[in-house]
Amino acid sequence: MSRFYVRPEAVQGDRVAFDEAETHHIVRVLRLGPGALVRALDGRGGELTIRVDDLTGRRASGVVVDRAARRAESPLELTLAQGLPKGDKLDAIVRMATELGVARVVPLVCRRTVARLEPGRGAARLARWERIAREAAKQCGRAAIPEVSAPMPLSQWLRRPREPGLLLCLWEAEPTLLDAVLPDERPARVVLVVGPEGGLTPEEVDDLRAAGARVAGLGPRILRTETAGPVGLALLQSRYGDLGRAP
Repeated sequence: MSRFYVRPEAVQGDRVAFDEAETHHIVRVLRLGPGALVRALDGRGGELTIRVDDLTGRRASGVVVDRAARRAESPLELTLAQGLPKGDKLDAIVRMATELGVARVVPLVCRRTVARLEPGRGAARLARWERIAREAAKQCGRAAIPEVSAPMPLSQWLRRPREPGLLLCLWEAEPTLLDAVLPDERPARVVLVVGPEGGLTPEEVDDLRAAGARVAGLGPRILRTETAGPVGLALLQSRYGDLGRAP
């Protein structure tokens, strides 16, 4: 049975309305007709079985015939603050981060960031990353789609207020390993910062330390930026979350 996403506000009692993108997938890609059963994740941790009964116009709709709780979200609220890499590397990072259970991805423009967003293309690239997160969430059966922010300078991001939690920075020049800086008890949330190609500068690491970050390395080998983030997320999910652990 095909799986879709609907926004919480799209569920009104036993009626559900699909957005234009999902309607296109139902009608044009899968060529489903009235009476077809589909599953939809409602953004609140629930999985709905829906009988599609209206395929007119740009928005399909249907009636809920079953509701179930879906336990696919990590108990650890994870944010990946990723130095913006070159080319389409962030596509793969967003996809892997989604599969690893992050709540959000924040692309950061750092001093050694090579990538430059062309004027007028920022909205299109953000829409692409959001679409990748949505598709990856469907594929791995998540109940929620991670938030992907528009790229912002690291200095600006550090000035923004953050909820209490653990702030971590992966830096290839730090001899202290990740395991040594992690607390024994699971934090409410973790923000993991990873630099772009070329890494973070010592000054940026100092700024992160001043903001309360714990700085750590991942071992004797220097990992590429598109590798370091997913590796760090996997280690955190194994330590505090639900990766390889009984619920």
